[in-house]
Amino acid sequence: MSKVMGVILIVLGLIGIGWGGFTYTTEKKVIDIGPIEATQKEDHTFPLPPVAGVIALIGGIALVATGKH
Repeated sequence: MSKVMGVILIVLGLIGIGWGGFTYTTEKKVIDIGPIEATQKEDHTFPLPPVAGVIALIGGIALVATGKH
């Protein structure tokens, strides 16, 4: 189990270092008058500091190295 968690942390750490965060889009209703409806798309950014990626990477390597076979 610890090796699987280690591999997941390694992958997440590499993604965090490479991209530095992620962006997602939501839709919001602006006007809703009977059959007339208007929506607006909003982009949200979730920044991920490179330090968090490095910590996840190091933790994942440690779990894989010390995990049981």
